[in-house]
Amino acid sequence: MNPALSEKSTLRVNPEASWKTMLESAAGEVFQIMVGTAIKPVASPPEQQGEISAMVGMAGAICAVFRIRCSQDTASSIATKMLRRQGDNSQICDAMGEICNMVAGNFKNKITGLADGCMLSVPTVVVGDDFNVYSPSSHGLLEVSFEYEGQPIWVTLEISS
Repeated sequence: MNPALSEKSTLRVNPEASWKTMLESAAGEVFQIMVGTAIKPVASPPEQQGEISAMVGMAGAICAVFRIRCSQDTASSIATKMLRRQGDNSQICDAMGEICNMVAGNFKNKITGLADGCMLSVPTVVVGDDFNVYSPSSHGLLEVSFEYEGQPIWVTLEISS
């Protein structure tokens, strides 16, 4: 275990109101660079749904789950643009996991105390639409909805206590 990370991980970082703007910026930057498509926040998002959910755990100065959720068609479009060719189901899942990982990493690097004081897990991707994510120790939820080529994408940070 990295002793420097161990020392820093005892210093908890508390969510701030500015985090929503940082999350919007992080997601926008990653989508522009990796997918070549601008996404924009949506003021009145539809109820969260979608068949693909990519998740990355965050541990250290913050304990949280970072999640991106969208439809199968949207995930396929994202993967196609990232790969520059049509991908199969496993490549779509890999692309969504990588996008989630990159947005989470970009977000944490924007927050003082998280860049070096927080580690990310390997991404996990869930396929299917009939599920809910529940954390018994939820301390806060930050959710931003975006429009990607006319379709919604939900980016969520669920912080545990």
